[in-house]
Amino acid sequence: MEFFIDENDRVDGIEKVTGKAKYFAEYQLPGLTYGVLVTSTITKGKIIAIDTKAAKNAPGVLDVLSHLNKPSAAGYEQAGGSPMKIFYTDQVFFNGQPIAIVVADTFERATYAASLVKVSYEKTAFNTDFEASIKDAAVKKLQGAPPYVRGIADAYKTAEVKVEQTYKMPVETHNPMELHGIIADWGVNDKVTVYAKTQGVKSTQNTIANVFKIPAENIQVNSQFVGGGFGMALRTWPLEIAAIMASKQLKKPVKLIITRDQMFTMVGNRPAAYQKIGLGATKDGKITGITHTAFGQSATYENFTEGVVNMSKFMYDSENVNTNYYVIPLDMGVPIWMRGPGEATGAFALESAIDEMAFALDMDPLDFRAKNDPEQDPSQKRPFSSKYIKEAYKLGAAKIGWNNRKNKPGSIVEGSWQIGYGVSVGVFNAGRGRASVKGILKADGTLVLQSATSDIGPGTGTGMTLIASKLMNIPVYKIVFELGDSSLPPAPSQGGSATLSTVGSAVNDVCVALKSTIAELAANSNMDATSNFVDVLKKNNLPMIEKTIQSSQNNPEAKNYSMYSFSIHFVQVKVHQLTGVVKVNKIVSVGDSGKIVSPKTARSQMVGGAVGGIGMALTEEAILDNRYGRYVNNNFADYHVPVNADVPDIDVIFIDKPDPIVNPMGAKGMGEIALIGFAGAVANAVFNATGKRIRSLPITPDKVLEA
Repeated sequence: MEFFIDENDRVDGIEKVTGKAKYFAEYQLPGLTYGVLVTSTITKGKIIAIDTKAAKNAPGVLDVLSHLNKPSAAGYEQAGGSPMKIFYTDQVFFNGQPIAIVVADTFERATYAASLVKVSYEKTAFNTDFEASIKDAAVKKLQGAPPYVRGIADAYKTAEVKVEQTYKMPVETHNPMELHGIIADWGVNDKVTVYAKTQGVKSTQNTIANVFKIPAENIQVNSQFVGGGFGMALRTWPLEIAAIMASKQLKKPVKLIITRDQMFTMVGNRPAAYQKIGLGATKDGKITGITHTAFGQSATYENFTEGVVNMSKFMYDSENVNTNYYVIPLDMGVPIWMRGPGEATGAFALESAIDEMAFALDMDPLDFRAKNDPEQDPSQKRPFSSKYIKEAYKLGAAKIGWNNRKNKPGSIVEGSWQIGYGVSVGVFNAGRGRASVKGILKADGTLVLQSATSDIGPGTGTGMTLIASKLMNIPVYKIVFELGDSSLPPAPSQGGSATLSTVGSAVNDVCVALKSTIAELAANSNMDATSNFVDVLKKNNLPMIEKTIQSSQNNPEAKNYSMYSFSIHFVQVKVHQLTGVVKVNKIVSVGDSGKIVSPKTARSQMVGGAVGGIGMALTEEAILDNRYGRYVNNNFADYHVPVNADVPDIDVIFIDKPDPIVNPMGAKGMGEIALIGFAGAVANAVFNATGKRIRSLPITPDKVLEA
């Protein structure tokens, strides 16, 4: 059966729903072997001995590698480099740290043999208690970002009306259905081929080159389809280097896929956060001071920071703003960026506090936000490239039925359920980096575009195809966008809502260059300037023309503007009076992210962010037993993610007005703002329904009943 797509469809949709799409774990290489990791059962200390005799004698086992016998990795011998050098030391930094890899001819045999490895340790005292460490003066606290002061610090304390509260968030872990891993094949002449779960094939290529000190051109990284990145695939983890080491040692391809419980310790997480917000305002609702102090979690062997307090510097108009951000090193695996990194954490605290101040002033939360909406970026003293947040307020309010909301909490009751409405804002930098794209325009009427970018689900190929289709006037089914291959023209990793802006600009530029060449060929052939490119190529006896363009921010005006994407989330919740169960009943998310290039995939981004936001607000929490430094709910049964029954219909609205500064398409990033702010909207709705303010996520029934 022949399938066709139109401009509203995902270009890779048919491949995905028919099973043709090939993810990294599905590749079958000749002579493929299987690796299974042995992990530390202590939280901190030293490995005294590793007994691998039984494991090596088990059926099908090819080798067991550890710090005692790993192959050389020249990059590890140099100062600096990777903070966690796999199999490089006998030191244990966290519970669940990989300390050996067993390789066998089948996965089952490798798993059994890994259970036979016996390890002796010398334990030392450890600390995994985040909240206790905040208050413990003896625990080292690192400045996560320079202190920021505009006007008078702590000005809120002398305000006519003030709010001062603390907000808490637990560790959240990346739990896509696709587990993390890699297939590594170290061939002759130090040529390495990997099939990886990565958000950046060039980044992975460069990491491998730096660790093993081989030329980057010797390394081929393939990652055409990724089953959910969330941020965890923005770096090449020690577990992946372990598989490459094993392949180098054995001269065979090695496949390593970690287990679900190992996903909690080996590929980062959203770090726990403890935040204090102080807000001051006049009695008529003008903000006079914002103080935001945040504590985040990091590791003892590597420092991790993110933009937790960024939003508080500019989202609302106030002459007096000060922020502080600290990180606390713990004996745990290092965190990593997770969708809406930093800003999603900070927005929960800020937007909850904004709602609390509106209530203290007896103002509608929307009116309070609008009254304090800045005309320009107050932190940079320059205008926004585009901002339609007030229009977004109005559209979202009308759609959710905000006029039904009562300012007095607990006013709406339907049977056993209390009904409440909440709103919250999200914002994220609308960045644009440097990327290259190759365009191949063929006489058969097709266009091939190539770039070493990634697609972790947002529809990269679809967006690029639509940009090219509009510029070249070529149907989408005649355009192919090739990605996920490190041999293609370089592009940055997919993260920070910058891919469409960055790679899309390169697509734009290469299409402009191709059109210019066609025009020149037509003129030189005495053809009409409006001639079809197929006719022009045939007239010139050319089977194709090729152009490779590197594109970066080339608008000289860009430096004069602050460029951000904005969102506003409205939710209606139902809270059961007897059980404390919270159900999100209605969702309206409005995106102010410039021109919408691909409506279907853009809506999908906003829907996905809302689903993740439900998880952040109501269900997700990685629970650590600080006596042992181990997670106790490291599985899909006990770590609760939203399922279909938790998710109502989601209305998505786009402002859809092009940004005149950021890039030629006028499009700004959307992936992060889909989630940022959502948890605050739910918390605010719960308060409106019940009068109970829950400041510690997730909002579980016990917290509702105890409040």
